[in-house]
Amino acid sequence: MTHNHPKPPLAYNELRDVIDLSLWAGQMLLQHGAASQRVEETIHHLGTGLGCDWIDILVSPNVIIVTTSSGQEFRTKLRRVVRFGVNLWVVTAVNDLSRRVTAGQMDRHQVRQALAEIDQEPLQYNRWLTVVMVGLACAAFSRLFAGDWPVFGITFLAAAVAMFVRQELSRRHFNPNLVVIIVAFIAGLIASNAALFRLSLTPNTALISAVLLLVPGVPLINAADDLLKGHLIMGIARGVTGLIVSLAIALGLLLAMRLLGVSGL
Repeated sequence: MTHNHPKPPLAYNELRDVIDLSLWAGQMLLQHGAASQRVEETIHHLGTGLGCDWIDILVSPNVIIVTTSSGQEFRTKLRRVVRFGVNLWVVTAVNDLSRRVTAGQMDRHQVRQALAEIDQEPLQYNRWLTVVMVGLACAAFSRLFAGDWPVFGITFLAAAVAMFVRQELSRRHFNPNLVVIIVAFIAGLIASNAALFRLSLTPNTALISAVLLLVPGVPLINAADDLLKGHLIMGIARGVTGLIVSLAIALGLLLAMRLLGVSGL
C-alpha cells in the first residue's frame, strides 16, 4: 500500500524562483505558437514538479498570470507577452523540459539553464535556405491549383522575393500587419506579370499561390482549438488576429493588382 506524503513547503526565495521559471516557460510557449491548453498544462507541470502544491493560471492574449502556493505561502505574478511568432521547435523543447521536471530529473537551477539555452538557440535553418524552400512550397501549391510551368516559375520568384523582404522588415521590427501588406503587395506585383504579359493560361493561380507564405495557419488552428476547449478569450483574440492578417493580405494584393491593372482574381 502506497501513501501520498505532502510536499515539504518551499521557502520564500524558492517559491519566487518557481513562479519565475513557470512564467518564463509559459511566455516562451505563448509567443512561439502554442495553444492555450498546452501553455496551462506545461506551466502547471513545471511548477508542481519543482515543489509547488498547486498553481492557478490565467492565459490572456498578451499576459500570463500565475498564482503558486506551497504550504502557507503563495505568490502571484504576471508576465507580458509582447511578440508573437511560430517556432514549434521551441514549443517542443519547453514541453519536453516540463516532462523531465515532472519525472524528477531536473532541479530549479538546471531548469533555468535549460530555458536560457532554449531561449538563445539560433534559428535552425539558414535564411537563404528558408527563402528558397518557401518559394518552392508556394510554387508547388501553384501546381496543385492546376497552374502550368510558367506559373510555377513566376510563383517561385514572387514567393522567394516576398520571403526575403519579410525577413528584412521583421528584422527591423516593423509593425507585423504592415509587413504583411508590404509583402503581399510585392508578391502581387511580381505574380501579376503572368497576366500582364500573357505568360500563362492560368495567370491568376500565381497571384493566389505567391501569398500563401503569409496565411496565418497556426493562429487560426489555435483559435479553433482554444474555442473548442473553452478558452473563449484566447480563441476570439486569435481568430481576430487571423482575420486581420487575412485582410492585410487582401489589401496588399488589391493594391498590386490595381497598380498594374490586373483583374479577375
